[in-house]
Amino acid sequence: MPDQPSIRATIHPSTASVGEACWNALVPGTGGVSDNPFLDFAFLRALEESGCADARTGWQPQHILLTDEADKPLGLMPLFLKSHSMGEYVFDHGWAQALERAGGHYYPKLQGSVPFTPVTAPKLLVPSQSLDIRAALLSTAEELARQRNASSVHLTFLPQDDAATAEAADWLGRVDTQFHWHNEEFQSFESFLESLSSRKRKVIRRERREALADGLTVKWLQGNDIREHHWDAFFDFYEDTGARKWGRPYLNRQFFSLLGQYMADRVVLIFAYDGEEPIAGAINFLGKDRLYGRNWGATRDIPFLHFEICYYQAIEYAIAHGLKVVEAGAQGEHKLARGYLPVTTYSAHWIAHPGLRHAVADYLEAERPAVEREQEALESFSPFRRGERQER
Repeated sequence: MPDQPSIRATIHPSTASVGEACWNALVPGTGGVSDNPFLDFAFLRALEESGCADARTGWQPQHILLTDEADKPLGLMPLFLKSHSMGEYVFDHGWAQALERAGGHYYPKLQGSVPFTPVTAPKLLVPSQSLDIRAALLSTAEELARQRNASSVHLTFLPQDDAATAEAADWLGRVDTQFHWHNEEFQSFESFLESLSSRKRKVIRRERREALADGLTVKWLQGNDIREHHWDAFFDFYEDTGARKWGRPYLNRQFFSLLGQYMADRVVLIFAYDGEEPIAGAINFLGKDRLYGRNWGATRDIPFLHFEICYYQAIEYAIAHGLKVVEAGAQGEHKLARGYLPVTTYSAHWIAHPGLRHAVADYLEAERPAVEREQEALESFSPFRRGERQER
């Protein structure tokens, strides 16, 4: 735990244990509203209360709260004790297998992330930005790992400054790639299209026509417009996608009802309708200046409908509401042709076992330039007209 006698660390088994006022006061935001919806007390509360993120699912909350001698909150790290590596999107299965083959135990481990959410968000939540408090969060996580017999601590989808702080504390740094769309003050979807090469414009227009060719309509639903029957429909979409991709969806039906109860104003559902029947939909979350696309599904297989609902409608929404960025989730080189360009994501890893740490450090040293080369190659396929590529 922290060396400074004026800093006290407590480990909390839930967000409710920390308390809403305390939690949201430590999360970046304005007026108690977090800049990033996935750091909001309401989002994590919904995950934990619904049973999606608890000890039974292998996501046991171990949130670190630092306070001073007067019990004033100083810093927070959302943290989970995990018995597997599912739902993380930064893959360490090979590391686990290597340690198991060597006779060690990789699980449990500690995971500093928002469950099932590959979105960059700070994990060293220190309003004062004190380097001592940030360092104390890291050292507390290390000590907690020792106490819990955890092999490692992983902070994933970090802002670059959090990653740099962790690396300065001798954690191992890792990079990866996502695809984001950036709003260059476009006035309409057509003005965005005009920034693309002629060939890309034609492809996107054709995809949009074909996606809705059978008379389908699209609606945006937010806040009080979202009712339980909308959540019923979306959960059907979500289960269908989850069953085809992973075999078992991570989120349950109760979670979505709790989202509607706790933070419907931060949710944007984009639905495709055939008449009055919803046949496809995507869930998005509103941040301070960006839209975060998360899950999608459909009950019919219609060409290009995925692109329309998840990518093109998200761009339309961002332009209409003056948002700067659309983050469309993990992976997906196919997003490049649709105006989403590669950006770097960061994670940091503390590993207790000296042999595994050395092996992972060697691996990451080789992986980083490979990721950089891949990004350079991807950028050469930018859909934007020469000289008009978006800055990131």
